[in-house]
Amino acid sequence: MSDCLFCKIVAKEIPAEIVYETGRTLAFRDINPQAPTHALVIPKAHHADAAALAAADDGLADEVLKTAHEVAVIDGVSEGGYRIVFNTGAAAGQTVFHVHAHILGGRDLTWPPG
Repeated sequence: MSDCLFCKIVAKEIPAEIVYETGRTLAFRDINPQAPTHALVIPKAHHADAAALAAADDGLADEVLKTAHEVAVIDGVSEGGYRIVFNTGAAAGQTVFHVHAHILGGRDLTWPPG
């Protein structure tokens, strides 16, 4: 989508600090980190939210999760623990409507989250 912030990052029209990339996913640092590790993992193809990603039913959701784990490994938080968060819809806090997983780690994460 031409006006989607994350599609522009995928197209390299907007800079981002890339952490990890596969053929179909991209992981980059959040510009407003909430933990020492805070990255976003997105599919390169545009899907509005987690429900749309699940409906695509082509293994892409699995690849997003595998990329999230790789970010945790890269950042050294995979063994101690990390959180993967998908906000789906405005009421859940989604502000960019291109599905993205937040990878959070490197500090104690309380529950409930918000």
